[in-house]
Amino acid sequence: MKAIVYDRYGPPEVLRLEEVELPGAGPGEVRVRVRAASVTTADWRLRASAFPGVLWLPGRLMTGLFRPKNRVLGLDFAGEVDAVGDGVSRFATGDRVFGFAGKGAHAEYLVMPEAGAIAATPEDLSDPEAAALPFGALSALVFLRDYAGLLPGQSVAVVGASGGVGAYAVQVARALGARVTGIASAGSRGFVLGLGAERFVDYGVEDFTFGAERYDLVLDTVGATDFSRARRVLAPSGLFLPLNFGLREIVQSLRTRLRSGPRVTIGVSGDTAADLEALKTMIADGQLRPVIDSIYPLGRIAEAHAHVETRHRRGAVVISPV
Repeated sequence: MKAIVYDRYGPPEVLRLEEVELPGAGPGEVRVRVRAASVTTADWRLRASAFPGVLWLPGRLMTGLFRPKNRVLGLDFAGEVDAVGDGVSRFATGDRVFGFAGKGAHAEYLVMPEAGAIAATPEDLSDPEAAALPFGALSALVFLRDYAGLLPGQSVAVVGASGGVGAYAVQVARALGARVTGIASAGSRGFVLGLGAERFVDYGVEDFTFGAERYDLVLDTVGATDFSRARRVLAPSGLFLPLNFGLREIVQSLRTRLRSGPRVTIGVSGDTAADLEALKTMIADGQLRPVIDSIYPLGRIAEAHAHVETRHRRGAVVISPV
């Protein structure tokens, strides 16, 4: 089968199309014919070994100190079940599915555990639309619902509100009943407000941390601010929740647990079939929709990576057909 592989860390040009061995579905596994996949910030960081600060060495130890352990990137996928292993009962050959693989989705075929983050694709979604959901929408759901414990009526500032996670964070926060202020560039005003934000701040002309609004939560999806700035606009019991964090945020998280006032919380997104079903419910209720910035053919994946690395996109970058 065809797959996008890389054997060294570096710029997008390290990626290349190659024939690799077709995987088989073992007991409790399904093989998916991938029809669409997304290119995420995680793919970029893994490919470039762009782990922030003190996390660089732990990151390299996990992914491969001198060269990548996993040659095929790709977290999100959508397609149809091509084969099932012994004992599989949730899926049958021909079922349309989507989900979060963690690796290996930038290939023609992908093997997933039946119990993994995989679910039936909603009938009204195309494969590119389904592939655009898991990374960004699951991250938004887990961080807002689980780490922040977001409640109806609370006020949220989403920094990077037009990006691959931010575009979903605006929608999920609204679905959870929060009031949302989106922070992004001027050109994204209509886009962010269209996702459900009540207020918009153009970071190019206004620093929201000097504004009069007070927030129960500041969710930074792109690493554009920090706790020392965000606390100026946090409510007394407010929370700063950065998706990108280093040693500073780890220490701040520990310290702020021990005293009153605004806090810092850090975490890592989890990915489960149950959470995919929660997203499907939001979609069915009209509270969530896929957001696609652009679609690239597989042969232009280096361009897709370069686009993601600019950090200036509206929603997901998708490759299709795989």
